[in-house]
Amino acid sequence: MTSTQYPAAALYDSILDPANRHDPYPYYAELLAEPLHRLDEHVWLVTRYTDIVQLLRDPRMTQRDPRQPVADPAPLGSDGTPFHGPFLVMDPPHHDTLRRQTMHQFIPRILGLRPHIERLVHGLLDARGQGPGVIDIVTDLAYPLPVGVICELLGVPASEEPVFHAFAERLTRGLDPEESLSEQEKAELAVTRGEWRDYLTPMIARRHRDPGDDLISGLLTEGDAETRMNAVELGATLGMLLIAGHETTVNLVTNGVLTLLRNPGVLGRLRADPDLAPAVVEEVLRYDPPVQMTGRHTTAPIQVAGQTIPAGDDIRLLLAAGNRDPRRFTDPARFDPDRPDNAHLGFGGGVHYCLGAALARMEAQAALSAVAARVRAPRLLADPPAYRPNMVLRGPATLRLAYDEITA
Repeated sequence: MTSTQYPAAALYDSILDPANRHDPYPYYAELLAEPLHRLDEHVWLVTRYTDIVQLLRDPRMTQRDPRQPVADPAPLGSDGTPFHGPFLVMDPPHHDTLRRQTMHQFIPRILGLRPHIERLVHGLLDARGQGPGVIDIVTDLAYPLPVGVICELLGVPASEEPVFHAFAERLTRGLDPEESLSEQEKAELAVTRGEWRDYLTPMIARRHRDPGDDLISGLLTEGDAETRMNAVELGATLGMLLIAGHETTVNLVTNGVLTLLRNPGVLGRLRADPDLAPAVVEEVLRYDPPVQMTGRHTTAPIQVAGQTIPAGDDIRLLLAAGNRDPRRFTDPARFDPDRPDNAHLGFGGGVHYCLGAALARMEAQAALSAVAARVRAPRLLADPPAYRPNMVLRGPATLRLAYDEITA
């Protein structure tokens, strides 16, 4: 592949380069000049909002790469077909069965979590003390918050939270495009996935013997015996909830605090009016989303922007570019919580719309409201902060603030 043959490939390489992680948006703006880009013979990049929405909803798009070899022998799912991974990367009808089972257990459990989330947020801020000091939003707030929430959902004791934290951090790199991973990283991911399965196996066995009122127990008894998740599907679903539910929230909270500090007028408004929090979070999801890109594969020829993409090709949907598409959003590079009709792509779309969207919103609203209300005179100690290498789930590795006081 050469940049002469596929000019957009060089721009895409710049997006994958960790050196540009702090601000990929100029590259997105350049790519938005054209609706469709070819990165190599079988890989395409889509950047415009309308095209992304169309493809997210198109049943001819699949999550599973048909060119990837299937494990031999492949483990079987509860429907008797080879199991290819969590339902996030499955297609209907198997996807629909597993997602429905998970939603039936997950959604009722999160509806009453807001008081618990708020207690967690304020407890994490209380731990910093009330005098002048320094807080790292990533390690002191954004990371422990969703770990505490997921452990509450799964019925895992607080002593296990560091283990979940470590697994989430190590497994997340596997969501990035394969070409951005070194051979060593691929090998380390394979080891980590095995360790995750080994960690979960006795936990699931204990719930089989002595079920409780937690999500794992609920999933073990959901539906009838013929359609209920088997051990392979349950382990993959729990891993998906950990990675997707944890890392996206970490980045949403951290990106939100960073954006507020760069927009002090909005920070002041939120401090004066906590009811602004939902609009602020929705605009963060548009302006600097935690999930920057997702991928699909074509199962049949598809027309995009007047061009036919053949069956079996790989399509990268650059969600963060679609969120900055001037054809859909007025003045898209401006952070504006008063933006009308903010139908952003922060949670994806179609049948794979983010299962944990409501929970992520609750956590981010609680965290941003509390920071605005309680952290007095916050100042960034480094701007831009250092970023983690992940491109798909993009967020700072650290966000250190000096402050005058954390009020009671």
